Amino acid sequence: MRGAVLFFLFILQLGWSQDPLARLENSPRHHEWVTLNTPDKPIKSFLVYPEVEQKATVVILIHENRGLNDWARSMADQIAEMGYIALAPDFLWGSAPNGEGTSAYENPDAARTGIYSLDPEGIKATLDAASEFAQKIPAANGKVVVIGFCWGGSQSFQYATATSGIDAAIVCYGTGPQNPEAYATISVPVYGFYGGNDNRVNATIAASQKAMEKNTALFEPVIYEGAGHGFFRAGEAPDASAANKTARTEGLKRLRQILSQI
Repeated sequence: MRGAVLFFLFILQLGWSQDPLARLENSPRHHEWVTLNTPDKPIKSFLVYPEVEQKATVVILIHENRGLNDWARSMADQIAEMGYIALAPDFLWGSAPNGEGTSAYENPDAARTGIYSLDPEGIKATLDAASEFAQKIPAANGKVVVIGFCWGGSQSFQYATATSGIDAAIVCYGTGPQNPEAYATISVPVYGFYGGNDNRVNATIAASQKAMEKNTALFEPVIYEGAGHGFFRAGEAPDASAANKTARTEGLKRLRQILSQI
């Protein structure tokens, strides 16, 4: 028994735990908090550097509707582990009761309420500021990718319609813009990751595909059979279903491949 306990502690020390906070605490990568300056307010953001020799692409991470929590930050660390600079703004910064961000909300439900009260122009301003900040990072190579999860996936798709300053948009179980005409301005490839058991989102894919057919930009949606909404997060939970685990594993593999080609 003592040997098993010591082995478990050894695993934790190596950062092999699937717990988001444990991953962050055991990560060998450099983490820091930076401030993005938007016209209306400063936005606190989490920045992670990879351990690489060359300059790297910056991946801007847009969190779920729960805000910039430990899982979102741990996902930023996982992207940095792949060899990319990860920049994760707290889109709730300045909206909490005390003027701070995600961690100041009473619970995830309160944070979710805060998310859906955000102004679309403010969201775009934050992404514009993040993109501008990314271009000025000395260790960056000038390429910028936006990836979003859940609410963030929808925002990633939306941002692709509103800027030419990124190299790709990655949409993880997020819906596309409702206005078909919005797709006409997309000039970068859009890669979609969807769970098979997520019809609320998947029912919108066909409309996005049809709208993108009139555009020369690539739209590549992939549906992971049997997985639910949020499988990148749910798939690493201790009680994860086999389908969510598989979707997460295959999704990460595809994500690495996409980023390596940008």
